[in-house]
Amino acid sequence: MIRLASGSETRAKLLRDAGIEFIQSPIEFDEDSLLKQYSDPKEFVCAVARGKLQKAIEKYGLEIPIVVADTVVTANNEILRKAKNEAEAREILQKQSGNRVDIITCMIYKDKGKEVEDLDTTSYLFAPFDEEDLKNYLGSGEWRGKAGACMVEGFCKKYIKSVKGRESTAMGLQVERLAEIAKDI
Repeated sequence: MIRLASGSETRAKLLRDAGIEFIQSPIEFDEDSLLKQYSDPKEFVCAVARGKLQKAIEKYGLEIPIVVADTVVTANNEILRKAKNEAEAREILQKQSGNRVDIITCMIYKDKGKEVEDLDTTSYLFAPFDEEDLKNYLGSGEWRGKAGACMVEGFCKKYIKSVKGRESTAMGLQVERLAEIAKDI
């Protein structure tokens, strides 16, 4: 049994699908507070994951091992955060249309005896997005709360020309690595 310190339904689904027993215990952490300190996407995503871990330990302790994760979407090495409104979502998605997009996830597992930090990247090459399809996606609101307003398992899926890496990383939690780390619990 692990504690998923995240409110993400996608991360919870990944754990269920992998057969990993967990309880979901969301935490609050101001990710944007670190944006000015870190311009490198990999450094940023790891700093956010470490901040989430600290908050989770403070709130829940370590009676149950904790897993935290953060994911960033980048295009041209620019961090594409969660869009605050539809116009911002359109701008973020247009940067991805017809471009290479890296989705970077940092996951940290911590129990009383060990801490493992894992950084993984999945790279996609997207075909240009169809304008009408983009308009419908934006109108659906499914982009809300998603890093880079991107859903590789949803809207973006049909535009994938090539992929290098794990789909679970792109979805926010590399469950294959977590299963290896947590196999002894």
